Amino acid sequence: MNIDTSNLLNSILEELSSLSYVHPGDVPNIDLYMDQVTTFMDEQLASTKRYPDDKILTKTMINNYTKNNLLPPPVKKKYSREHLLLLVFIYYFKSILSIKDIETVLAPLTEKYFPDGSSFELADIYKEVCKIEKEQLDSIKENVTATYEKSAETFTHLADGEDKEILQQFAFICSLSFDVYIKKMIIERIIDDLSSKSSKNEEKKKGK
Repeated sequence: MNIDTSNLLNSILEELSSLSYVHPGDVPNIDLYMDQVTTFMDEQLASTKRYPDDKILTKTMINNYTKNNLLPPPVKKKYSREHLLLLVFIYYFKSILSIKDIETVLAPLTEKYFPDGSSFELADIYKEVCKIEKEQLDSIKENVTATYEKSAETFTHLADGEDKEILQQFAFICSLSFDVYIKKMIIERIIDDLSSKSSKNEEKKKGK
C-alpha cells in the first residue's frame, strides 16, 4: 500500500496511544440533573466522536435506557455517580451490542453494586476494567500493524497503481472486520450463556 495509507495508519495508531476515557476521579460525587449528565458526558467523551455534530448522549437515549432496564431510574430526577459509570459502559457497548444484550451484561452490576451496598463499589469495577483496557493497547496496535503488513502482501501480481491500492485497502478492511466479527460472536455466546443461567435461576426462585 502507498505512503499515504501508511501515514494514515500511523496517525490512527498515535491516536490510540492517547485515547481518552472518563477517569473515575473526574466523575462527580454529587447527584446531577439530566442536563448536567448530558453535558458532562459530552465534554468527557468528545474525542470519541466520529463527526463534530454527533451526540454522545441525549435525554431520549437516557430515558430509553431506563425504560429498557439498562439503567436504574433516577432518584428525584437526579443521577448518581453510579448512574454515570453505567452510562459510560452503555456508551461503549451500544456500538456493538443490542439493547437486550447490554441489559444482560449490566444486570449483575445493577443488582449487586447499585447503589453501592457492599464493600465492593461500582467505581472499583470501573477502575479495574479501565486498567485492563489500557494494558491491551500495545498488543492491539501490534496486531493492527501486523494485519496491515499482511494485507500489503495481497494482490502482488498486480502492477502498482490505483487498482492494487484499492484492493489492498479492501483486504485490510476485511481482515479488521473479520477480527471484530469473531470477537463479537464470542461476546454474544457468553451473553447467551449468562442469559440462560439467569433464566434458570429465576425458575428456581419461582419453584421455591
